[in-house]
Amino acid sequence: MPARSTVAELVAELLGTFLFFIVGAGAVIVNAATGGEVGLIGVALAHGLALAVLATAFGPISGGQFNPAVTVALWLVGKVRTRAGARIIVAQLAGAAAAGFVLKLAFGGFDGGDTAYSIGAGGAPMVADGISTATAIGIEAVLTALLAYAVLLTAVDGRAPKMGGLFIGLAVAADILVGGPLTGAAMNPARWFGPALAFGDLSAALVYVVGPILGAAVAALSVRYLFSER
Repeated sequence: MPARSTVAELVAELLGTFLFFIVGAGAVIVNAATGGEVGLIGVALAHGLALAVLATAFGPISGGQFNPAVTVALWLVGKVRTRAGARIIVAQLAGAAAAGFVLKLAFGGFDGGDTAYSIGAGGAPMVADGISTATAIGIEAVLTALLAYAVLLTAVDGRAPKMGGLFIGLAVAADILVGGPLTGAAMNPARWFGPALAFGDLSAALVYVVGPILGAAVAALSVRYLFSER
């Protein structure tokens, strides 16, 4: 039987991911359904503020990761063991899927026709017209690198001032302001997976899996071998 601390860690990652995406992806759906009343700034703030709060709340329990790319980054710098990291990623994906289907239920996705859910594509990030797969991967990689640096150098590094999840949330909000119109600025394979699974379109997997993991890996390796404490 898993230790109580392990169960708490996994539940924290599942629940935190679920709540993060309910707010973030939910804001995307509401924005589409209201003809843009939430706006890009509103969507960015919904993601950033939700993550700042949840990362601060669950940080002492699980690290407040909520993102397989962040978990990979922490694994690369030696902060997460392989088996524990795999369990955490499964919990994140489960939370993401749960959020995707709850949003589908809440916004009429099971009803068919032009519902708020269908108009907002289930809250899933999408690549804008005219952007190639390679370019989209690059955009997601760069955006995720910023997020990974925020995690590793403001939350993990002992030299940084401890501000809870504030800087991480700000990094996500800033990334969405820039990358939202281009790729949806997922920065997170789970952020794409849950809503896309519920919506029934996993065709953009290459962009939203390879891009974030590539960016997180580059950031993590540079931190480990160049920027880390000696």
